[in-house]
Amino acid sequence: MKALLLGNAAVTRGAYEAGARVVSSYPGTPSTEITEEAIKYDELYVEWAPNEKVAAETAIGASISGARAMTCCKHVGLNVMADPVFTASYTGVNGGLVIAVADDPGMHSSQNEQDSRHYAKAAKILMLEPADSAECKEFTKQAFELSERFDTPVFLRLTTRISHSQSLVELEERTGGELKDYNKDPAKYVMTPANAIKRHVVVEERSKAETAFAEATELNTVEDNGAKLGVIASGITYQYAKEALGDKANYLKLGVVWPLPEKKIADFAAKCETVYVLEELDPFIEEHCKALSLKVIGKEAFTMLGEYSPNLIRKVILGEAVEETPAADIPVRPPVMCAGCPHRGTFYVLKKLGLTVAGDIGCYTLGSAPPLSSIDTTVCMGASVSAAHGMAKARGEDFAKKLVSVIGDSTFIHSGITGLIDVVYNKGIHTVIILDNSITGMTGHQDNPTTGKTIRGEATKQTDLKLLCKAVGIDSVRIADPFDVKNFEKIVKEETAKDEPSVIIAQRPCALLKTVKYTGRAVITDKCRDCKVCMKAGCPAITLRDGRPYIEPTQCNGCGLCVNICPFGAIEKEDA
Repeated sequence: MKALLLGNAAVTRGAYEAGARVVSSYPGTPSTEITEEAIKYDELYVEWAPNEKVAAETAIGASISGARAMTCCKHVGLNVMADPVFTASYTGVNGGLVIAVADDPGMHSSQNEQDSRHYAKAAKILMLEPADSAECKEFTKQAFELSERFDTPVFLRLTTRISHSQSLVELEERTGGELKDYNKDPAKYVMTPANAIKRHVVVEERSKAETAFAEATELNTVEDNGAKLGVIASGITYQYAKEALGDKANYLKLGVVWPLPEKKIADFAAKCETVYVLEELDPFIEEHCKALSLKVIGKEAFTMLGEYSPNLIRKVILGEAVEETPAADIPVRPPVMCAGCPHRGTFYVLKKLGLTVAGDIGCYTLGSAPPLSSIDTTVCMGASVSAAHGMAKARGEDFAKKLVSVIGDSTFIHSGITGLIDVVYNKGIHTVIILDNSITGMTGHQDNPTTGKTIRGEATKQTDLKLLCKAVGIDSVRIADPFDVKNFEKIVKEETAKDEPSVIIAQRPCALLKTVKYTGRAVITDKCRDCKVCMKAGCPAITLRDGRPYIEPTQCNGCGLCVNICPFGAIEKEDA
């Protein structure tokens, strides 16, 4: 039977058919759906871990115990799990271990364009890269087999377009993956220096065997069309090249992107007059080719930035481009926080008070955009707490009292706790605002340890943020509703004035949660003095009509923030 599947869903199907037993991940676009799809299979134990490092360690533990296991992340999540992953390369596996990592060329939902292929080379871990959904399933199954064959974790590299495109997939029965025996083996799994130095020898010998595999495997395929032009590509760029060039080129499609074959690439290049290496982001394959003294054309003709397209390839290689029909004249709509977003009240107050704000990764990062324009810095998950601490230590107490960190509830659990411990331990005094919207919002409403539900919706122990903050040494922890702007402003002023670290938990659920039911809608009455203070909230429902504020009834969900903001009581709620 065939089914039309997202690339991510096909990866999950591959893990299921391969007999995987454990999937542990932290959500991160474009990888999130792999783990979400896994809950459809009762045979899989599936969890959201607090962060990618914990997820990887869970999967590694499951593998050592004899189960086939998978952990999934986006490219920046691989940074978080790098510590255990590099050492898992030394320990090897018992049950097959697959690490699915989704890169994001074009930064559709990311803070950088990191190329994860470098991790495969640095960690000396085999990496496969599928080019459509069918390959996503098959390569995942192959990855588990190869993991056990070579005693290694295996990377499965995806990119946004492969993760989020659909193609037909042949569905097959679940086979293999029986739980292997577990035997105590400290020489293999206890990485003290004396053991690790011996395991490094194993890794180097394994790498030789994997290189021989890369030369022989059908995962690396040559398509000979009798052309003078040759293209070396993998993943989505192979699809773009095929669409752009058709049978005008020969193709070496690399399904194994680490280790890269040498003889196969050299033999392919020798049969072509001109060879292009097509790869988004870094010249990873190109540099390998040039190290073999092969004459190839790569980044000197193509960009290091963003995504490729069939039209770009056609234009550069053939000197021709299909005329693209311009899009309709639609007004630009930059991303904004949703109507009713609980973070809007927080940023409205922070902007009003003129505070320096160290931000974090989440939909609340949009607090940096006009008109709220509140956030000064955003680096990575958890950095808001630590970065603000560094800013305060560098610039002194007066600066610290005009400084706050903002971090979401899920992000705080992910990597904000250790930063808060640092603040307490090293006598920092700035205020941390935890934006508790009762869900992991940015990646699509995944549960986390603060919601009291597992990925399958089962009730579980709920992390109490107030008790957690007090446990690490914060004496002043206050809970406030950011929509009660007067009280929230009062609390922020009080906490930032203190000579000690403090935490404010800005508690109001995401407006898009099914459990959130606002009633009525806001309207502007004839009391309006046209001061436009309501516009400063940046709500997408509030616009200007004939130069005056107007609330679009189809956009307003009745959250009431604007009612609280208006200084003249000119905005009222009415029944929808």
